[in-house]
Amino acid sequence: MTPLDIIITALRSLGSSKLRSGLTLLGIVIGITSVTVMMSIGRGVQDSVTASIQAQGTNLIFVQSSFSEDGASTLTLADAEALLDPVFAPSVKRVAPQINTGGQIVAGRNNLGAQVVGVTPDYAAVRNLSVSAGQFISQAHIRDNAEVAVLSSSLADFLFGFGARSAIGQKIRINGRQFSVVGELADTGASFFGFSDQVFVPVTTAYYRLAFQRTSYGEVSVDSIDVEAVSAEAIDDAQLEIAAILRLRHRITGRNDFDIDTLQSLIDAVNQIITILSLFLGTISGIALLVGGIGVMNIMLVSVTERTREIGIRKAMGAKRRDIMMQFLTEAIFLTTIGGLIGLLLTLAMSPLINWVVNIVAQPGSALSSASGIAFQPYVALLAISVSAAVGLLSGIYPAMRASRMHPIDALRYE
Repeated sequence: MTPLDIIITALRSLGSSKLRSGLTLLGIVIGITSVTVMMSIGRGVQDSVTASIQAQGTNLIFVQSSFSEDGASTLTLADAEALLDPVFAPSVKRVAPQINTGGQIVAGRNNLGAQVVGVTPDYAAVRNLSVSAGQFISQAHIRDNAEVAVLSSSLADFLFGFGARSAIGQKIRINGRQFSVVGELADTGASFFGFSDQVFVPVTTAYYRLAFQRTSYGEVSVDSIDVEAVSAEAIDDAQLEIAAILRLRHRITGRNDFDIDTLQSLIDAVNQIITILSLFLGTISGIALLVGGIGVMNIMLVSVTERTREIGIRKAMGAKRRDIMMQFLTEAIFLTTIGGLIGLLLTLAMSPLINWVVNIVAQPGSALSSASGIAFQPYVALLAISVSAAVGLLSGIYPAMRASRMHPIDALRYE
């Protein structure tokens, strides 16, 4: 038999039992749809989180304090200023020291617990922040220890009525101290670092008015320093320069009392976690595909039993073992491949619905709120078709071998 004859015969056999073929097809469709949807959602979340992290700034390096035995930070404002030395740190473009503390924010009858961040003017440039109204923290605010604040967009809306009135010039209380609102951040939609509910104040004000820890030698201590390198290629050099300067200033001969990390390492860690989670969910979804494969094998075994006399007649007329085997393998592969194509089309059709559900369910301002829901990739389509064909091949081998090994006389005698 020619390959075309085998294909035509397989299609006629499947068409003769449409209901049974359709039900068998349904198991493959469900399995392929589950796997492709899970993989595509995982890729969509990965792309969204990566974009959200990258939106916070470019060429970022994070310097974290290891904290001393008395609980005080080992990093100071003077350390941040030293990192701007063009001779010893030519790869450093900007630095943004910060102090992080919690606070109860009160405006009239509205109050909310939020993160209070003491920053310098360069913080906005380093983290790609912009103000929609008013101004950001200035150098004059740092010098005067001014009790002024810049609110994130969502916090300003909560405290002052969701755009009903401007927050600029309003008075708020942070842990009982009165501050004047001088700026409101624009809503960038990038909230991986938690810009949704934050108050920004001058770093010196945070240290002298709101923070609880003091250094024993009188310097302004900071929790961390965000550093922007001059370019992506200069990040490695910048890390070495930062480490050398801080070790020299802290008189370190052994282990560092600070940690240096990069934005790329954070992206890699997040991507690794999401990839593992996607593979785990894909494996669970693959159980449905396994069940579909078992269904194909079952229906092929039933088909072999029902068509025993047909097999005997074909063998008596000269059909070879490989012709019989190829016919049943072709039927199984056709079933699963068509199921894979339908599952693929179903995934594409479901994409708008899944994206809509993600946008509805996700909390506004969260990383998921900007997620694409499904990020369908060409390799997913290729994988789906390949897997479905492989399932058909594996599910059809045993029934096909059983059919091909039948003795024609025994087959003709079968009732």
